[in-house]
Amino acid sequence: MPKNNWSREELILAFNLYCKVTFTKINASNKQIKAFALLIGRSNAAVALKLANFARLDPALQKRGVSGMGHGSKGEEVIWEEFNNNWDKLAYESEFLLAQHKHVPVEDISDIDEIKITKEGIDREALVKIRVNQGFFRSTVLCSYENKCCITGISIPQLLVASHIIPWSVDTVNRVNPHNGLCLNALHDKAFDKGLITITPDYKLKVSPLLLESKKTETLGFILNVHNKDIIKPTRFVPVREFLEYHNEKVFKKS
Repeated sequence: MPKNNWSREELILAFNLYCKVTFTKINASNKQIKAFALLIGRSNAAVALKLANFARLDPALQKRGVSGMGHGSKGEEVIWEEFNNNWDKLAYESEFLLAQHKHVPVEDISDIDEIKITKEGIDREALVKIRVNQGFFRSTVLCSYENKCCITGISIPQLLVASHIIPWSVDTVNRVNPHNGLCLNALHDKAFDKGLITITPDYKLKVSPLLLESKKTETLGFILNVHNKDIIKPTRFVPVREFLEYHNEKVFKKS
């Protein structure tokens, strides 16, 4: 007999998957959707429909004139709001539930080898949560940018970084918020992290005068050439203007 109402647990897991599947690939034949459907004992079509229902709530898609299903349940709205009000808590809860369904330790869910944090004084439980949440953050941010650097379009996973706009160490509330993330290649991530480039609230790239005034070389040109160019915007979880303003004002080296 087919299952009907979705439980809160299933909805949390479905939203976790929604964050990791590109909108244009939400369909019953998607490998991620098929694997998830098998995991929770629902049909491929039911899972694809649920993800499309979540899409109807996505403001980034609405702004582009793209909509998911016209009708959904109140449960999807509740989970959407819960995540947007507490990414840190719900990201970990969803990854923990996913690990339980896969019968693996929650720390095995994350594929992050190294996190840019100071580990001294952090107990194992706290470190596991950080790793799990950063794994979720990376997956969500890269999916939002369709696994391409928002500056160059590079799509080699090993060279891509889910970069925080407001640094990880500064804003504890938005560490896992994908609106605080950019998909960058490793070199531009480093330049962004050090304030040598920034992105303005109207999504234009700016290169620090420290580099613009230096002698241009072929190697340095890889960074200098992005000055005043537009970034490739994500399909969802668009960077918040206030976060970009912070980076412009507090991190970007103007002299």
